Amino acid sequence: MCILLFKFDPRPVSKNAYRLILAANRDEFYHRPSKSAEFWDSSNEILSGALVTNFLTGDLDSYTYLKKVSVEGHLYNGFNLLAADLNTTKGDVICYYGNKGEPEPVFLNAGIYGLSNSLLDTPWRKLEYGKQLFTEVVKRSQDLTKEELVQELLTVMNNQQPQLPDPAIEEQGKDYIRPVLNEYAAICVRCPGYGTRTNTVLLIDSEGWVTFTERNMISVEDNQWKTSTYEFKLYT
Repeated sequence: MCILLFKFDPRPVSKNAYRLILAANRDEFYHRPSKSAEFWDSSNEILSGALVTNFLTGDLDSYTYLKKVSVEGHLYNGFNLLAADLNTTKGDVICYYGNKGEPEPVFLNAGIYGLSNSLLDTPWRKLEYGKQLFTEVVKRSQDLTKEELVQELLTVMNNQQPQLPDPAIEEQGKDYIRPVLNEYAAICVRCPGYGTRTNTVLLIDSEGWVTFTERNMISVEDNQWKTSTYEFKLYT
């Protein structure tokens, strides 16, 4: 029951504004092995947890890549993909494709979006609540230091208030989800053996400077977390 919230502004009018503000939770079984996001090699060109490898290592633009994926989308279980080309000389583009939605990827306009275990902006109550909290922080982003903005976004992503009733989540989860509905209906999921293991915050400012912050659970028993931050500038 992962959740992702982001604001896309390809042409910020203020030098202090952000081209992209993104906050996400990865929900997973607590004891399933996983790796933290890191640079893949000494070139420091790819920072990720090793997902969507073909896009990151290839030379296709975001729309062309998602168009290629969409041709075989019907062969897979449900998935969502966001792909972006962020370039200070050519302008910014973000594209979305969900294989249970439209047959082809779409270009996203400037705005605030949310994504959980359904198609983009499906109005689940937890997602709508997350977008509300996220929007309130984003509105103040130019008045906050970068560190303050990251912390406030992490606070949003760790909100455990259940957003019920929500028939849409009940219907999708059916009998499996009903015993833990209160926990699943929150932005931050905390169930026995399963829940939010990673918070990610990504900031890209008007000049192309990137701040990537990842907060990872390292011990569920002791509630221990490790926070890593990477800062670099996009290639132009």
